[in-house]
Amino acid sequence: MSAPRARALACALVLTFAGGVRAQQAPASAGGPTSPDNWWLLDPGADRMNGISGERAFRELLAGLKPKRGVVVAIIDSGIDTAHAELHGSLWLNPKETAAGDGDGDGLVGDVRGWDYIGGPGGKDVDGDTFEMTRQYAALRQRFDVPAPDTTSAQARADYAHYRELRDKVAAKRTEALANQSQVEQIGQAIDRAMVLLRQALGTQPVTVDNVRKLTALRTDLAMARSAFLQLAAAGLSPADIDRARHDARSDLEFHLNPDFDPRPVVGDNYADVNQRAYGNSDVTGPDAMHGTHVAGIVLGVPGNREKLEDGTPAVRIMTIRAVPDGDERDKDIANGIRYAVDHGANIISMSFGKDESPQKSVVDAAARYADAHGVLMVHAAGNDGANLDSATDFPNRYFLDGGQAANWMEVGASSWKGAEVLAADFSNYSKTRVDLFAPGVDILSTLPGDAHGRLSGTSMAAPVVSGVAALLMAYFPQLTATQVRQLLLQSATSFANQLVERPGSGDNAGQVRFGDLSVSGGIVNEYAAVKAAQQVK
Repeated sequence: MSAPRARALACALVLTFAGGVRAQQAPASAGGPTSPDNWWLLDPGADRMNGISGERAFRELLAGLKPKRGVVVAIIDSGIDTAHAELHGSLWLNPKETAAGDGDGDGLVGDVRGWDYIGGPGGKDVDGDTFEMTRQYAALRQRFDVPAPDTTSAQARADYAHYRELRDKVAAKRTEALANQSQVEQIGQAIDRAMVLLRQALGTQPVTVDNVRKLTALRTDLAMARSAFLQLAAAGLSPADIDRARHDARSDLEFHLNPDFDPRPVVGDNYADVNQRAYGNSDVTGPDAMHGTHVAGIVLGVPGNREKLEDGTPAVRIMTIRAVPDGDERDKDIANGIRYAVDHGANIISMSFGKDESPQKSVVDAAARYADAHGVLMVHAAGNDGANLDSATDFPNRYFLDGGQAANWMEVGASSWKGAEVLAADFSNYSKTRVDLFAPGVDILSTLPGDAHGRLSGTSMAAPVVSGVAALLMAYFPQLTATQVRQLLLQSATSFANQLVERPGSGDNAGQVRFGDLSVSGGIVNEYAAVKAAQQVK
């Protein structure tokens, strides 16, 4: 949850629960309009939903056909719940490995389903980690936070200036995080009290918007609880969202923005050696697999991707690479994750993560070049800052430090089910030159740990939509190369180039832009059109 959104909710709920303040009734539209669970798979024409036309493609173009090729999608993320009933049968298995050995000779013992680059000996795992800017500040602080820092050389002066910039930035972010934590805690405590009262009032009935709205003739405290719950629902949030926001707020202060925190000893590698390959452990689930599990479900949720080959094996399988903590990923781990995927036969690498600084970008660039040379498609989420990537920084990206760029790379922004002026998700990064296309990324229903399901939003959800469509094309049209698949997805995207939309990140002040100015294609990925185009490729 963004700090501004948290503050707005805090103000509303603090007023609701302030002593002596009369509870306001929630607006009649509490909860707001909702989308169908499968909105992202629907057709813009037939269903009037700006989805990917996935169900139509499977129904009209692929019915009765068998996929012809097995495709492996490597997901570099926080981990995947490998026991989830809807995912387990479609997970990649290393054909040469056993749980206790190193059958494939890669130096990684037991990498049966993938590898965890942020785990260590004895099954220990990194959960929370710092932001990259915090790590860089902490490293420079050791050098410059002394009575008389050495700034005699030009390089030393540049490093000192960077140190001061990072010091001030981290301090400002910590101040903001403290305020945000206070506000989110107020929200959380208010909702905790409200839920206790509402559960008592509803008895065996679940606490839903409809049931809470039906409560009438209430005493003052219950009326306030009702109002608070409906205000939360009107903002499109649930008590679970507030719990997550409280967790995130605490993490900002305890881990992300704490220069004294360093979990890396858990991994036990030589962190300075960016060429080190053999470290980590085989625990591909990790302590918090929510994000990666949701991403995996989206890839497999693309219609056609759960079909079987003639021999009965899954057409699309998920390789799990854990390298993304609660905090910023580290360049060394991402580079090794990309190389692992390539070396173990992945056709597509789906990457739903990003950060503002990349001190070892050259190492990631080398890994991206390696994937390019082996014909592997890389799909990356554009980020959730509502920023123009022409002027903002986001890593990793396709552009190499020494010139040139990765050919088989796709950068994906997030679109919304609401359409029209809000077709582009308000949080999505964008760029006419650096973002290739958009894909559904708001309120996407997918798998969550523990055989659960839930809706999440972000370019993190849009990227696996594209990865899933790419996997479908490769499975049904085995002659297609990664380069051809990338080109087909761009050319077949549903064009909304001339649609005027609110510019992402603009709030209420910025006015509108053409959707075509937000990406190279000016469109949203379309499975139906992509399959039709693939059918024409000789």
